Amino acid sequence: MVVVITGASAGIGRATAREFGRRGAAVALLARNEDALRAAASEVESLGGRALVVPTDVADADAVEAAAERATRELGDIDVWVNVAMASILAPTWEIDPAEFRRVTEVTYLGQVHGTMAALRRMRPRDRGTIVQVGSALAYRGIPLQGAYCGAKHAIRGFTDSLRTELMHSRSAVRVTTVHLPALNTTQFGLVRVRVPRRPRPVAPVFQPEVAARAIVWASEHPRRREHWVGASTAVTILGSRLTPGIIGDRYLARTGFDSQQTPDAVDAHRRRTDYLFSPVRGDHGAHGPFADEAKPRSAQVWLAEHRGIVAAGAGAVAGALAAAGAVATRR
Repeated sequence: MVVVITGASAGIGRATAREFGRRGAAVALLARNEDALRAAASEVESLGGRALVVPTDVADADAVEAAAERATRELGDIDVWVNVAMASILAPTWEIDPAEFRRVTEVTYLGQVHGTMAALRRMRPRDRGTIVQVGSALAYRGIPLQGAYCGAKHAIRGFTDSLRTELMHSRSAVRVTTVHLPALNTTQFGLVRVRVPRRPRPVAPVFQPEVAARAIVWASEHPRRREHWVGASTAVTILGSRLTPGIIGDRYLARTGFDSQQTPDAVDAHRRRTDYLFSPVRGDHGAHGPFADEAKPRSAQVWLAEHRGIVAAGAGAVAGALAAAGAVATRR
């Protein structure tokens, strides 16, 4: 199996590369930070996979196309393309510059468009392949301080819905699926551009990136599932955005959304000058952030979502047993 992962140098992409490596996949690793990509490649190979390092800025469509061509040439036909790469800024909307909005959009939204287009050019002629879009609960519910990122994630959902119907119309066997994620303990909170007074943090509850990585691999193996929601918090956020977007959602987030994304510790001057928005932060940052003490290593909701058949059969058996017991009791 040949897999391409964007944003593979850190966080979710890094954990996902490891997970595919455990399955013996050949993995093309795309991101800007070459040092971190080489570290990721070593991990993939140590777990039994093959790795190809392809330094790429996903905001550059030509660079993504060139990366796809190289992956095909050196690893073989691409079976799975996973769009993970993202960038963000934590700030009130009125404190974000137009260039910063543009950069977040180019990486987070257009990066997925560019990756999808490169994958389609290779998958559609073969009528085979799976594209996994990595989304977020924030693709359904915008929150304060993340206007640029939430806007990009919403755009990805609209783009993917359109693409899915086009593939269905043409009776293509190419599949596209989306994995919507909760808050995760990734490296981005030490790398994201900040314009808030205190250090950024994920909104609780927090999960380890391996929870997301396993869900992404599962989705690639079950591409007929339209969307895969990861974590009960994601399900509650998405369903809540549909049922009570204004009275409860807006007011609750206006009251809690600022503090829940910041720790009590002040952002120091060095941190304000160091971020990944326009250029990579040197060094290998791995997959995990600093919130391991509270991060959950698994999700019961994910297990239930991935075993619907077993759950349904079990529920049916219980219902049948209760009905039979009721019938016996009635006869008595």
